[in-house]
Amino acid sequence: MAAPGRPGTAPRIGAQASGTPESAPDASAAAPAGSWDAPAPRAPARRGPATALAAERARQARMAVVGPVTERWAPEQAGPVHENWQLAPPIGPVTDLWALGALLFRAVQGHAPYPEESTAELVQMVCAEPPAFAEECGPLRPVVESLLRQDPLERPDFEELRGWLRSLVRSAPEPEAGLNVITAPPVDAKRLPVIRRRGELVRRRRAGLPARHGRHKKAASQAGSPRRLGRTLLLLVLLALAAAVAYAVLFMPKAGEETTGSPSADRTPAAGGAAPSPSDDAGRPDGDTSPSGGEGPRSSPETSAASTETQTTGPEVADGFTLRKDPEGFQVAVAEGWQRTGKNGSGQVVYAKGDFELIVVPGRDSAQQFGGDPMAYQRDAERELQPYRDSSWATSTGLKTIEVGGRVMAEGQFTWTGDRGELYVRNLAALIDGRYHVLQVRGPDGERDEVTRLYEQAAATYRHTG
Repeated sequence: MAAPGRPGTAPRIGAQASGTPESAPDASAAAPAGSWDAPAPRAPARRGPATALAAERARQARMAVVGPVTERWAPEQAGPVHENWQLAPPIGPVTDLWALGALLFRAVQGHAPYPEESTAELVQMVCAEPPAFAEECGPLRPVVESLLRQDPLERPDFEELRGWLRSLVRSAPEPEAGLNVITAPPVDAKRLPVIRRRGELVRRRRAGLPARHGRHKKAASQAGSPRRLGRTLLLLVLLALAAAVAYAVLFMPKAGEETTGSPSADRTPAAGGAAPSPSDDAGRPDGDTSPSGGEGPRSSPETSAASTETQTTGPEVADGFTLRKDPEGFQVAVAEGWQRTGKNGSGQVVYAKGDFELIVVPGRDSAQQFGGDPMAYQRDAERELQPYRDSSWATSTGLKTIEVGGRVMAEGQFTWTGDRGELYVRNLAALIDGRYHVLQVRGPDGERDEVTRLYEQAAATYRHTG
């Protein structure tokens, strides 16, 4: 019986059935001539997916397992699967160089070279856009940027990288010790160290012998044991819990009761800045109550609709904001000192101060014309986001659809480069009574916290008064 061959090798040509050894064939009769792309007779079996569908399934599974981590998504790993997927750059040691470059970028800059909010966004941007500039990497900047090149053939090899890093380490300046340096005392050869036998202190404590240098022996004997301290802490925690429960039972209002002022259900703003319908606003009995809970002067619906002057006593307005009732049929909280611009040809009412703008579009577009999906309207048809769609360098994060009380809204965060530099934009598109209402706050990219604060106040207090 013939001996089985090793895994991955082809059987020898002309082997006898009886198993008698055979001399090696000469090179001329080794194998029949085939095409240039035919696999070698002794070539090992190819590992990995066999079809494009299997490769795409493996890629999607890796996206679900790995997640949005830049170090794990080199361009050759993140590339989509096409018909000629077998000609894609192979995954090898150069992929580890990409991971090293992303790790150095994260360690020095403090953040990843690509946004990591979504795995799909990260995979797409790694293949389509260059990474962020390593401006704060100092002497390491050329090393990091060369390691993060999208073409694997353009990345340096390991020998070049080793020499580069060695030269950087050798030329690095010595760290300064500073002024807070403690000088070690001089060594006295006459004073020898005290030699103590192992376990000497343990034996003395178990035997109950007094310590040799116990200066505070009396105070130590009077100190409480750890077990007694634990009992005391447990008793204090139980007393605090009992006091909290007693306070809640005695002083907190019960379910269904109304406190002085407006009901708590009416004071809760809708999620995502969505406002209740005009019928709800008209039906609230205490829409003009003061923030302190007392009953203020109530006005009729006709007086409220006709009022266009600034109000500063709204129940949902924070310090530094005023609640303005606009003659275009809405009310919104605006920061103090902002100037209003009348409705322009695009149906926009703009409140602005400095580099910040609040743009309100009260029902310009209808759902009959642009469909009933606010997310699709925000992404494809909203005029206020046209600069984002036209910009060559723009990003979008936090896109989500919110549905509260039968009302559908879509919001998102966008950045693009405008005439005044990099802009950070918070946008809200709400479908109210068959028409789209847009609320957008723009500001510099370096002032994201201020833009978020202005947007949250405006979104939480926007009401369509019709």
